[in-house]
Amino acid sequence: MAETVSQGPVTVLDLHFQTAGTVGAFLVRTPEGPALVETGPESLFGALEAAVNGQGFALEDIRHVFVTHIHLDHAGAAWRLARHGARIYVHPAGAHHLVDPGKLLGSARRIYGEAMERLWGRLEPVPLERITPLEDGQVVRFGGMGLEAIHTPGHAVHHITYRLEDGLFTGDVGGIRIGQGPVIPPFPPPDIDLEAWAHSVARMRAAAPTHLYLTHFGIKDDAAAHFDSLEVNIQRIAAWVKDQLDAGGTVEDLVPRFQAFTHDLLAEPGLSESAIQDYEIADPAFMSVYGLARYWRKRES
Repeated sequence: MAETVSQGPVTVLDLHFQTAGTVGAFLVRTPEGPALVETGPESLFGALEAAVNGQGFALEDIRHVFVTHIHLDHAGAAWRLARHGARIYVHPAGAHHLVDPGKLLGSARRIYGEAMERLWGRLEPVPLERITPLEDGQVVRFGGMGLEAIHTPGHAVHHITYRLEDGLFTGDVGGIRIGQGPVIPPFPPPDIDLEAWAHSVARMRAAAPTHLYLTHFGIKDDAAAHFDSLEVNIQRIAAWVKDQLDAGGTVEDLVPRFQAFTHDLLAEPGLSESAIQDYEIADPAFMSVYGLARYWRKRES
């Protein structure tokens, strides 16, 4: 089915992370003004502001900002929106990292080095009084609608899927799907948990959504098929990495082989080289190698 730009009160804001259609945020219109789900990285704050303006709003109009988790492509600009007066809603385990982002910033710098600021921009604290941690099942009501927080670990311990009416904002636990390609799960370190992820997929299925709002990327209306693809590829990719590690491969050696493996996986349904590259932009292969290697080593220790 075709990807849509809007569904009811929800509009995709394409932040053009390196190219179109890789990282998005979602504007939710209500009679009390707009809300935002996801912020994108701070490096694209100008693009976010332009997209919000293009929908007829100013950043100061946004009083509610919901982030699925604190990774920088999802919540990196939260502090900027807080300075414009927004309240930031986040998982309790992620809240302190927004208040004191030193550990998050240090981890990102170790991974991205000199590319850190170019990719993700600056990271500054969110004032504690601007943060609302959300418990599992908690509903935030405003403008005649309610967003329900569903804790969905697996990709990260601090991950929330938000339910709005018959749609789910799935962050990264719902996988990456560019255009009509397959659903690829991102496996970054440090807290990949395949058992928790399987439980989270079951919870998302149980919500019986008719629409999925994917940060990477767009609005999809074939939820059952989407979750089927996600589950198959979680198992397929994780098993491939385990087999390579069991055969004695090092993490460094695995990265180029994993890139070739995922290239072939994406090429199976006939994706173009440019579409395959878009997946790599949204989900760098080396991150999944590191994340899954850490997971399997913890399982064996």
